[in-house]
Amino acid sequence: MRIGFLGLGKMGTPMALRLIGAGHELAVWNRTEGKTEPLLREGAIAAATPAEAELGADAVITMLFDDAANEDVLFGPNGLLDALEPGGMHIAMSTISVALGERLTAEHAKRGIDFVAAPVFGRPNVAAEGRLWIVAAGAPNAIERARPVFEPLSRGVTVIGTKPRQANAVKLGGNFLISAMIHSLGEAFVFAEGQDIEPAVFFEAVNSALFQSPFYAAYANVMLKPPERVGATISLGQKDLRLLREAAASRNTRLSLAENLAQVFAEARAAGLADEDWAVGQYRMAQRRGKA
Repeated sequence: MRIGFLGLGKMGTPMALRLIGAGHELAVWNRTEGKTEPLLREGAIAAATPAEAELGADAVITMLFDDAANEDVLFGPNGLLDALEPGGMHIAMSTISVALGERLTAEHAKRGIDFVAAPVFGRPNVAAEGRLWIVAAGAPNAIERARPVFEPLSRGVTVIGTKPRQANAVKLGGNFLISAMIHSLGEAFVFAEGQDIEPAVFFEAVNSALFQSPFYAAYANVMLKPPERVGATISLGQKDLRLLREAAASRNTRLSLAENLAQVFAEARAAGLADEDWAVGQYRMAQRRGKA
């Protein structure tokens, strides 16, 4: 397939490299030109604007930071939406708000463009290995058109439903669970330390006895052995939690744990931890709170 790929951050770059490795032809664009270099060396073509990345493409993928970036790239000057022609396809893989997902669904429908929301679960190293988990939603025929894109990127795909907003909601709900898991692990580790137990020994015991979860193990390892390269940041986790709470409020749903976690993230930002790794920063906040 000929693919336009917009957004070459920590997640977008390894994803785009996977697509090139699978034989797809890519036209790539990023606000910071230097970030296209690894892709150009592998045979991608540089697009001068988001609209130019669409030229001749079978599908365009967006993997952008937040709602504001998506608004700018999709609706701004030389934006993608005005360039897409009827019969085209846009696969939105960013973590965005449910409200923006609803707006994009309506805008694509007006233009006769297939639209699939397909946010991903996984850190940059998982993206590089092609082992992301994709949650997708959209019209069944659009999902089928998107599957050749999904295959090099993922170890699995869950089709959530026919409304793209549903995939956006699942992604936010999943990230909420990650934040809750990290927070509970952090406080459990602080408790263990207070009882003269090594956190790693505590974790081995409870994970073996209760969870048998490689996911818990992976995040515990990040918390106890911080990586040299930061994955998702506290700032990113805070943004996703805000979007979750906004989506919940729009349906008159109250999430008390989400409200408590929002306070934790606010304290982390105030403590200068906004750019810390998501898991490492939350653990450090648990340690600070535990000494209060």
